[in-house]
Amino acid sequence: MAIKLSIKNILPYLKRSVILAISGLVVIIIYIFYLSQDLPSLDQLENYDPDLVTRIYSMDGKILDELYLEKRIFVGLDDIPNNMKNAVIASEDRRFYNHWGIDSRSILRAIVVNIISLGYEQGFSSLTQQVARTLYDTIGFKKTITRKIKEIITAIQIERTYTKDEILEMYLNNVHFGHGTYGVQSAAKRYFGKDAGLLNLGESAMLVGILPAPARYSPVRHPERAHYKRNVVLRVMRDQKFITKGIYSEARAIEVENISENQVKGTAPYFTEYIRRTLEKEDDQLGVNIYRDGLKIYTTLDTRLQGIAEDALMQSINKSQEKLNKRLFNDEEEFSQLAYLGIFPKDTVKMMMAGDTSLYTDLRNKLLVQGAFVALDPLTGAILAMVGGRPDYHDQYNRAVQAQRQPGSVFKPFVYATAIDNGYPVSKQLLNQPLVLRVLNAAGEWEKWMPQNYDGTTSGLTTLREGIRKSINLVAVRVVKELVPATEVKATAERMGISTNIRAVDAIALGTSEVYLLDVVNAYSAFSNKGVLNQPFGITRIEDRYGNTIIEYSPIREEVLREESAYIITSMLQTVMDAGTGGSARWRHNFYHPAGGKTGTTQNWTDAWFVGFSKQLAAGVWVGVDDPRVSLGVKQEGSRVALPAWATFMAAAHDTLDYKRVKFEKPDGVINVEICTTTKNKPTNLCTIETEIFIRGTEPSQMCKVHRRK
Repeated sequence: MAIKLSIKNILPYLKRSVILAISGLVVIIIYIFYLSQDLPSLDQLENYDPDLVTRIYSMDGKILDELYLEKRIFVGLDDIPNNMKNAVIASEDRRFYNHWGIDSRSILRAIVVNIISLGYEQGFSSLTQQVARTLYDTIGFKKTITRKIKEIITAIQIERTYTKDEILEMYLNNVHFGHGTYGVQSAAKRYFGKDAGLLNLGESAMLVGILPAPARYSPVRHPERAHYKRNVVLRVMRDQKFITKGIYSEARAIEVENISENQVKGTAPYFTEYIRRTLEKEDDQLGVNIYRDGLKIYTTLDTRLQGIAEDALMQSINKSQEKLNKRLFNDEEEFSQLAYLGIFPKDTVKMMMAGDTSLYTDLRNKLLVQGAFVALDPLTGAILAMVGGRPDYHDQYNRAVQAQRQPGSVFKPFVYATAIDNGYPVSKQLLNQPLVLRVLNAAGEWEKWMPQNYDGTTSGLTTLREGIRKSINLVAVRVVKELVPATEVKATAERMGISTNIRAVDAIALGTSEVYLLDVVNAYSAFSNKGVLNQPFGITRIEDRYGNTIIEYSPIREEVLREESAYIITSMLQTVMDAGTGGSARWRHNFYHPAGGKTGTTQNWTDAWFVGFSKQLAAGVWVGVDDPRVSLGVKQEGSRVALPAWATFMAAAHDTLDYKRVKFEKPDGVINVEICTTTKNKPTNLCTIETEIFIRGTEPSQMCKVHRRK
């Protein structure tokens, strides 16, 4: 039976179809509108601002380290070789300059391939779509229709906002090349150690070959796969007439060499970590993000001095480690206790300590000799070198600024400075005889304590100068007991920058309160700087990615000692260097610049120190084991363990920087006075005479009563 077709019969179906089409279109529009809610705004698109690497520079212009979430260094399109641009276009989006954000041909081709394969075998993302996906995390990376729609919408908007060259520039500066490296400049540096502008054809092709699967085609981990993909990219470039057959053949025959297998480790890692922590505290105040903003951080560190410091410290650490190993190997009981021999085989532990294999974390703080080093400019407080641990083993614990250790006799200059600043002359005599002190024990109870000199000897009356020259414990203790109370010594130390909790007890004279190495070195620098203390600093200037200065740092100064007192202490510490416990710096290590310094050794030879200064440099060394219960060994005092590193550094540093021998300038308020060698009073014509320095008004007024005038 024939069916009669008429407008009347068809109209209802047409109405339904139109309604369905309109409804479908409305649903699609609503869906697209819904998806667009979390897409980048027009303002975001117009203000392209990728995360960039923040670089930390030394004072001599070398890159110390880089801070980033994604390692990216921006480079302009004009500075990228044509071969690199052509390789990307040929491999990733051959119709890039002819489409409007999406390539319809690629879409159709991908649909056909995926239908035939009944899977997702081929994508159809243009470069612009990849830029959209890379720059804006709201789009996502899941292989879904929703993501594709978001990607397409954003790509079209990007094409309306930017030129093709600008989009290509965005792509090349943001695409991931593996190993945490983003952008062609970072990739060129990472894999070939050169700027992007110097990439040759083969290198460019290899980098582009990485893009489809950075982990799979890594030239570091999978060089054969990387070379295969390079050749694929070269063939595609040939087929699309970007290169000739001859150039293709030549490039294919060349092996890409000099692939960097490891990321370049930063210079001065403890210092740069110190800088990073400092910056993190100031992020909000400065309105910056050190991991995203591509800042330039200019620091005070001198890489020449840093290298000298690391070498000098490591020499001392190695010698101390050899002695510690020998002691432990000969003491089965101590070795067993410290090395957990019930857990680790003895031979394995010995191999670890010899450096033949990695030392387990549980053993490091007990068996590994550590050290720290700081060098400052005493005139400004600028940190010139910093080592926070073994240079051959970097960890996150910076012993220069985080470790609180007992300073021993290194603390004594604060005791004597308090006495000098209170008007006591350097010739003041105290008995070098035993005395009894009341001290708090570990349980918080008071008990009697009889301090002793390091060598166990005693003598009669001893001047303050002689007391510090020989580092006589009993004289230092008597200064606190008889001349200046512990509370004043504590106040002096705090005024001079010691930031830890100093206990105001009589034992303060022997350095029983823990301190930071940086604090002590900085405090000593005030002695050479006429009593003026500079706040230590490591950053001189911060610039944004465009070279605009965000902030500049300058020295913060404070007078903490009278100039006259500072000179007197400097003179006393020179005596330590010239004729005292620091003398080996002269005759063994050939450091002859005018300088002052002090050794420090704690009970049971746990900590070894030396801190000192010239007019141009202040530096300090600490050597010990992280666990303070572990001794370096008998007689491993500051003069044997820490002083060699200090003296080696100071001699080499002064030579490297061509520092002249500069004397400490005597202030007008300090005078030279002849005194009796025996009584330290005004001499008679029968006295043996010596010359001593005094703050004007503190010189002796009484005549010697031992050598009577005739």
